[in-house]
Amino acid sequence: MIGLCLGLTGAVWAQLSISHFTLAWNHTIEKIRWEEDYRVTEQGLVLEEARVRGNGAGMEIPPDARLENGSWHYRRLLPPLQPLNLGRTPEAGDYQLCFSGQCSSVSQWVGAPTYNQPSLQMWACDAG
Repeated sequence: MIGLCLGLTGAVWAQLSISHFTLAWNHTIEKIRWEEDYRVTEQGLVLEEARVRGNGAGMEIPPDARLENGSWHYRRLLPPLQPLNLGRTPEAGDYQLCFSGQCSSVSQWVGAPTYNQPSLQMWACDAG
């Protein structure tokens, strides 16, 4: 079964048997929530939709975005990401990983962000 791996440079720190998830975080400057929905495929992680509750520094809303329930919704046509690279620092707070109707801090699976380990990767893997 294809699932989601979390780790760095191929070293697996956690495996989740999920086929889709939402990655969420608060923008470090604007303090606005950002969410991205991904589908896990054999080719990698496919970004299906993104949502943001406002705009600001580095948060330009695409011209084709639509406003629904206070969030701008849009789609980006990107090839599957394999891996998805994330930066993590103690000041920025942590990402949330949402699936099966619940959101949890990524720290639950890989520990809190640290200066010694400022990066994390997510990729599709055999979670069998």
